[in-house]
Amino acid sequence: MSACDGASASASVRSLKFSELSEEDTLRITVDLVAAARRNLGFLKFIAESPFLHQTPAILESIRRYDQLWMPLIYDLTNGSTPPMILPPVDIEWVWFCHSLNPVSYRQYCESRFSKVIGKATIFNEENEDYALNRCREIWLSRYPSEPFENECDSNMENRVSTVQEDLLEEVSKQRFLYTKFTEPYCSEIVYLIAARQRYKGFLYMVHRFADSCPKFVPTSDILLMWLTHQSYPTVYAFDTKEIEKELIKVAGTWEVAKKVEIEETKKLWERTFEQPYEKAGGTAVGKDVMVKSPIQWEVTGTDVNTKYKSMLPRFLLELCVMVKLRTKTGIAKWNMSKEFLRLRCVRCHKELKMDTPVSNFTSDTWHKAWHLYCEFGTKGMILELRNRGGRCIKGSKLTEGATFLWNDLLRAPSLSLVTELDQKVRVAASITPPVQASYLLKCVPDRVTDDSGAMISDVILKLNHYRPQEGRWLSRTVLDHAGRECFIVRVRIGGGIWRRGAETPSAVKWEDRIIEVREGCWSYVAGSIGRAPEKIVGTATPKEPPEGCHALWNFSTGNKLLVQRGSSNHGSRFAFSLTNHQHPDSTQVKLVEGRKMEYEVKKSGSGMEVEDENEDGFLTVVRFSEDNPTGKATGLLNWKLLTLEFSPEEDAVLLLLLCMSIVKSVTEINKEDMGSLLIRRRIKEAKLGNRDWGSVILHPSSYSRSLSSPHVQPWYWHAKAVMGLQERDKVPRPTAPLLTYSQAEGGDNLYKRGIIN
Repeated sequence: MSACDGASASASVRSLKFSELSEEDTLRITVDLVAAARRNLGFLKFIAESPFLHQTPAILESIRRYDQLWMPLIYDLTNGSTPPMILPPVDIEWVWFCHSLNPVSYRQYCESRFSKVIGKATIFNEENEDYALNRCREIWLSRYPSEPFENECDSNMENRVSTVQEDLLEEVSKQRFLYTKFTEPYCSEIVYLIAARQRYKGFLYMVHRFADSCPKFVPTSDILLMWLTHQSYPTVYAFDTKEIEKELIKVAGTWEVAKKVEIEETKKLWERTFEQPYEKAGGTAVGKDVMVKSPIQWEVTGTDVNTKYKSMLPRFLLELCVMVKLRTKTGIAKWNMSKEFLRLRCVRCHKELKMDTPVSNFTSDTWHKAWHLYCEFGTKGMILELRNRGGRCIKGSKLTEGATFLWNDLLRAPSLSLVTELDQKVRVAASITPPVQASYLLKCVPDRVTDDSGAMISDVILKLNHYRPQEGRWLSRTVLDHAGRECFIVRVRIGGGIWRRGAETPSAVKWEDRIIEVREGCWSYVAGSIGRAPEKIVGTATPKEPPEGCHALWNFSTGNKLLVQRGSSNHGSRFAFSLTNHQHPDSTQVKLVEGRKMEYEVKKSGSGMEVEDENEDGFLTVVRFSEDNPTGKATGLLNWKLLTLEFSPEEDAVLLLLLCMSIVKSVTEINKEDMGSLLIRRRIKEAKLGNRDWGSVILHPSSYSRSLSSPHVQPWYWHAKAVMGLQERDKVPRPTAPLLTYSQAEGGDNLYKRGIIN
């Protein structure tokens, strides 16, 4: 393994010892666990999203079909020890899967009925699965003409339960929420599964070698996934583990709440065996941090409706876990740990990020978790430094030695982990999960006023146009993504008339002419910050006469209709928003819920998490309803006052941009005051790109600390005003603020206020 480059010095990085285990040292696994695990994850997700299969009458009917129909059928079709290449109906497959996760019970059941263990076919290709299912359907209908192939259970059906079925009912009910343990999207990534398989082999080696010295082995989540996958193929599992069958009884089960002492014993045994930390990114010990909710919204999804917008680039996140262990003091000169500390920084993005932790927090007897983070792949890596506080200056420090962990190096490393040593004193292990697509982050920032063609109102444009007058006035907003890249330009028509080097005064247009448009792409700058908007219009919002009882109505080019109505709140700032599809009036697919709700709900706790007590006013949660999600699923969160939004890949960016701008325009009109800083018509100075990038680094809940309370390492909507720079903007004295002084060319304040007040 090549050495990592240090921040100012270098430290060698070596591969983990367990990756060098030979086939003779470990058990031979005769099934492709990587392909099998991917298939199982998809299957478990389907089961989790099928409420019918979890109803007691349906479960009992599935158990009857499995016990009385399927098992006799598969037994008759099994040639020797090779199962036929067919797949049962999904409800039967679910019962079969759950039954196989109890190897002892399954073996006893098979041997008592069929005098041998019945195996499963290894089918991992989608086309082969379809063929195997159709072939099974033909065989089933031939053998059981009076039995439907699918489960057609009636909730009123009377079910007689035998002793065997009672046992199976317990097994199936117990595994109902199994998928919740593997919902992170990186779990289905090939590189993650390959690393998990290698760790699982090391785990089996440890169980085999040290069963007598450890009362209970507690697997991490990645090892657990491989173990369950292995068990789901009963004959293969029995063959592969026959030498350690008794030892495997000591492994903690899926839903077994492991004691802290058992977890610690397993960790220390692994560390002594392989000289590496047991826990890693994407591999937490079962029973630990189970109730911790991720602060980010990501899930397995194969749909990204925003790929049609070439100006948008996806955002990829990975988990990073940094473990630290002190070297034993043997052979090391005496050193003062009280002055030594570790610092974590980004290679790229968020240059202001500096996370420090004292070396005295760690010991030499075991690995301790120093940091657990979510990082954007664009950060490239993390720099870890061992520093010494210098002199009497508390804030000053001197670099002793540093090392750089690059994501690409970690992705190529065994188990997605690397270990290094700093100054022969501190051992550090960094591990990551594969990067996966996460939510988009967009924010709209004010920009110069533009004309009807999309060019900024400026002498520069006049000169380029041979002093031909510029017509119209449009408010403009530049849309920036998580990395500060321009991806859309949003414009609102405000005035008509022309401007040239004279005293022409533009006139305000009527409300129904104040259309909103979204253009795809970035400015074409011709001189400094002066430029033209892109030509391609990808969305428009047109104001219409609202129906009685409503205050504003907008028709979107996306097919949606927005109704805005003042609420009954005495505060005078509450509004009700309704988004429907005007092409299909009966459709109720989308609901706008006021505040940060569902997955975006913010709760305070005493775990060190500091959340700003912001007013929910301005936040809207976008909830979509479908057949798969009849109770609704939050696909986005927006703050229309800050013109900031976060949304999943399956939600349309242009729809949410139109929604944001239409709401802030309507509320400003209704309240007769500037509600969302609409009157700002200059680009506001922002944090320099790369210094403080929002969303680039987010703390995992297990790393919350009062010493790490920066809003820029927490989800933006916890501290929206601070992260979006509104607090700094509010500090500018309004009467003398240069932001509110505009040239006559842009029309002056009266043009923009006239449409609001009149």
